[in-house]
Amino acid sequence: MFTGIIQAIGTITRIEPKGGDCRLTVATGKLPFADVQLGDSIAVNGVCLTAIELGDRLFAADVSRETLSRTTLGDAKTGTHVNLELALLPTTRLGGHLVSGHVDGVGTVAAKHSEARSVRFTIEAPAGLAKYIAEKGSICMDGISLTVNEVNGNRFGVNIVPHTLAETTLGETAVGQRVNLEVDILARYLERLLLGDRAAESGPAITEEFLKNTGFIA
Repeated sequence: MFTGIIQAIGTITRIEPKGGDCRLTVATGKLPFADVQLGDSIAVNGVCLTAIELGDRLFAADVSRETLSRTTLGDAKTGTHVNLELALLPTTRLGGHLVSGHVDGVGTVAAKHSEARSVRFTIEAPAGLAKYIAEKGSICMDGISLTVNEVNGNRFGVNIVPHTLAETTLGETAVGQRVNLEVDILARYLERLLLGDRAAESGPAITEEFLKNTGFIA
């Protein structure tokens, strides 16, 4: 588990194809690295990866075909900057929100503009994720814990303060760029719980008709 509070900006230094998937080597920048051990989890742009090799302020991790196809790591190139966070400890301050490192989908930066000293981003999420995104709720974008300012259909806005712009890759994120999205873990499980015994059945999940029949809406 993670908090979405980025500890360092890293750089992908090597991408090694491995029979359909790949191994990434990442330079860790200022990430506190002294206590990292083989097998530890490190979030890379919000994707939980396992460190399988350690070097002088760098680590390598295998990235599966599934992860390459469902996150922006499939777009990564040598020199790409990435947000890094070590897995949380029981004593870690939970400054963001609980983040699993399991990306739910890839969104696109639809717009950005300055707003006082901050920058307001508008993100277009995949249609299937829209129901999990709520105004003033939490969302994880490229590993960063953010507060949703407003929602309009499958688009939502987030306000990025100067510190976050300087300490994460959002300072160099452009309109049209793809970003990893992880919705609030509570919203994801709540949908499953509402299904009750129907969760074991195949077919569509929660629909408006289902909510009416079960008394959740009139």
